[in-house]
Amino acid sequence: MMETSRDRLWISIRKRNVHVLCISHYYPPENGALAVRMSENAHAWAASGATVTVVTCVPNYPRGKTFPGYQNRFFQREVIDGVNVIRLWTLVSANEGILLRTLNYLSLLLSVVIASPWLPRPDVVLSTSPNLFCGVAGGLLAWVKRRPWILEIRDLWPESIIAVGAIKNRAIIAPFEYLERWAYRKAAGVVSVTDTFVKHIVTNGAKPEKVHVIKNGVDLSTFSAGDGESFRKKHGLTGKIVASYIGTHGMAHKLETVLMAAAELQHRPEIVFVFVGDGAERNKLIALRDKISLSNVMFLGELPRSEMPDVLAATDISLVVLANNPLFRAVIPSKIFEAMGASKPIVLGVEGESAEIIRKARSGLVVAPENAEDLSAAIATLADDAHLRTQLGENGLNCVRRQFSREVLSRTYLDLLQRVAANSFRARSSLPLPQSLKS
Repeated sequence: MMETSRDRLWISIRKRNVHVLCISHYYPPENGALAVRMSENAHAWAASGATVTVVTCVPNYPRGKTFPGYQNRFFQREVIDGVNVIRLWTLVSANEGILLRTLNYLSLLLSVVIASPWLPRPDVVLSTSPNLFCGVAGGLLAWVKRRPWILEIRDLWPESIIAVGAIKNRAIIAPFEYLERWAYRKAAGVVSVTDTFVKHIVTNGAKPEKVHVIKNGVDLSTFSAGDGESFRKKHGLTGKIVASYIGTHGMAHKLETVLMAAAELQHRPEIVFVFVGDGAERNKLIALRDKISLSNVMFLGELPRSEMPDVLAATDISLVVLANNPLFRAVIPSKIFEAMGASKPIVLGVEGESAEIIRKARSGLVVAPENAEDLSAAIATLADDAHLRTQLGENGLNCVRRQFSREVLSRTYLDLLQRVAANSFRARSSLPLPQSLKS
């Protein structure tokens, strides 16, 4: 049978000539887990030959202040690591307070709709949630552009805001739950970052065959050259055993537990607790530290992503904690993979799927969530045993090399995007070729 131009085009899509348009509320130079996952994937896809466009906001997270060098304009472009980045206007807000944050999230959805005539027509649209408005924006843009839509679920939303008690009124929650079910039904594919989310996604409308699990991972090259000694000297940590918490200081993390553990270890002056990051609870945590006079706790605030290898290189024990809530048993904090990639032992105060990863990899100690006594005991155990710290760190590195390398996971993700784009193209093969696919 003679190969037609459309057949060749379909094959070219499968071979990586695909244009992916991603909608993400956060993107570098912001530092959060969502920004890191999206940017590392986007960079890997672009390096593999795909055309990648990311639609996002002006960088302002978590303080709600526009980063130097940027302006909150309606439409602006830049290129970062081979990725085309389009930033749209949003109602900039700090990462605190339900009303302003909701308006911030909603404003990106509205900006995507308004800007849709000026956004490129891709082969596939990908949007990531939380927040759900960002996810829905992808569905609306895909409908406008007549392209397939992939919805990525990083946290169950609105379930996660219910879990932390941010919203309790069922009348307010109901419309969000309707949007959630609509999104699961309409998406051509749903990507979950955990196995545990799958049951919820299918129960709420997604067809099982359309749900794919692509977990978080780590770019191993990022943490191969961290300068821990310089970081220790800069912050007066030379000779100390550093137990670090790196990430958002939010309601879901219950970081008061870490402060209580620090209080129990004040008689061990060689152990220092270092908090890196920002969030809605940070000022409360600093006030609590000062109230109970903890001399072994440091808050360094938000640091550039480029300094994270140095922070982890200076770390002896990586702390990963969440609130004691059944919903969080389904969550896998992305920071565990970064700690494992940096060969650092983990003390994990989370139950469920993430605990299974740590236990199976033998890369840390698992304690009960919100249990300061267990947490302090685990930290003391690792502080007293340098050999155990080294062994757990090596185990973690070996695990991420096998299972959670960003390079491998990004390739799997791109293969999925290619299949969805190719199948959609074949389904509409009687239509004229889109400009982005013409040779």
